[in-house]
Amino acid sequence: MDITQLILDDHAEQRRLFAILEQIDATDVDALTKVWGRLSAFLDVHAEAEERFFYPELLKRGEGANDAEDGTVEGETEDAIEDHNKLRDAVAAANRLPVGSGAWIEAVGKANVVNSKHMGEEERQGLTDFRRRAPIAVRHELAVKFAAFEADHLLGIKPVNKDPEAYIEKHG
Repeated sequence: MDITQLILDDHAEQRRLFAILEQIDATDVDALTKVWGRLSAFLDVHAEAEERFFYPELLKRGEGANDAEDGTVEGETEDAIEDHNKLRDAVAAANRLPVGSGAWIEAVGKANVVNSKHMGEEERQGLTDFRRRAPIAVRHELAVKFAAFEADHLLGIKPVNKDPEAYIEKHG
């Protein structure tokens, strides 16, 4: 088990759930509410699990990979935390709207764009950086913690935005 693979698996599930939402008729508010509830909780839990287990270790071991912000591990981490905050805000905006309405569909689409951008960057940067620099034993240990956290918070968490610079100072 490898935390980088668990993160990739979560990304695939997020893409799948967004695609499911796109295929449900806007008048089926019950189905949209249930799938969105699952996806929005999953996004929050996933981001928090990364912030608790993945990014602190990446800051200790990483150097910045591929197109990392300013070429550093701090830059790629700051960008990721900012992306998580943007995603939390996008989910909250969708949650303030009537499910199935045009405005809600647009807000969910914006959340999808924010999330897709973040996942692509994370897959090219942080995950690559970590696979190159963290031994498999560390990746396994973190995967166990990551999986247990997600399982323990199946129904979601209270989403809280974080200051990226304070986060790096605390964990770097």
